[in-house]
Amino acid sequence: MRFFFSILSTIYIAAIFLLADSPVVSDLAPFNPYSLLHIPLYGILTLLLIFSFLPLELKGKVPNSPEVHRLSISLRTRVNTLMHFLIPALIASGVGIGDEIHQAYIPSRDASIIDVFLDLIGISLVIIITKRLTPKFFKHDLIQ
Repeated sequence: MRFFFSILSTIYIAAIFLLADSPVVSDLAPFNPYSLLHIPLYGILTLLLIFSFLPLELKGKVPNSPEVHRLSISLRTRVNTLMHFLIPALIASGVGIGDEIHQAYIPSRDASIIDVFLDLIGISLVIIITKRLTPKFFKHDLIQ
């Protein structure tokens, strides 16, 4: 994991929970009648988590056999795809669900399943966009 983005993700998650009962949320409410700010809020979180799980090139030499090399690339692709996209999506989804549960216990807020769906839309959009863009920025054999 990339240390800087891991710390940034942790601070971002803490801010989501700590600001749930702040006056800032009340001030934004008139500009956010349908809770649509959940989409970019959790999209940014997902992007930070994706950067936290950037694939690192595996150290060590791969034997010269074409079959072993192809198997090695396939295995690295599966592991990096899991680490790069699925785990950040699951963490962001868990934070979204946890935040709604947390809001259920705040007197001035209420929990909403619609907010969780909006969180999932933001997460999905970032996953789809980054999945399409990552082969352009990283080595082809590490992410597919």
